[in-house]
Amino acid sequence: MDWFGVDKPRIAVCGLNPHASENGQFGDEEARIITPAITMARNQGMDVQGPFSADTIFVKAAQGAFDLVVAMYHDQGLIPVKLLDFAGSVNLTLGLPIVRTSVDHGTAFDIVGKNKADPTSMKAAIVMACDIARRRMAGTV
Repeated sequence: MDWFGVDKPRIAVCGLNPHASENGQFGDEEARIITPAITMARNQGMDVQGPFSADTIFVKAAQGAFDLVVAMYHDQGLIPVKLLDFAGSVNLTLGLPIVRTSVDHGTAFDIVGKNKADPTSMKAAIVMACDIARRRMAGTV
């Protein structure tokens, strides 16, 4: 089992352009970069599908069709995540030599010093970072 909680996660990949470019009508990054990367992942035995239009794929994932969704940029991924669980969600950056997690929200300068901050997301980010670090040390991820 890996750090997504399943043996072989079903991964959906978002497109970069609106509607995943509509076969090149709105850009070529899907055909030129994203689709070849998906093919490479499949060739390594991963269950990866896409690129999908970001405006619908998160609904399918929330309904159980996928275990995780790879977003192409910050707001593309965090908007649906925050809608599902604003206080408990975590921003995880993959592909780094270090474990990097963070809260799912901004710095909230408007409430600094007012005793209004909710620490739930920070606690979740710390727990996730510790879990990933532990699994890396054990060689399970």
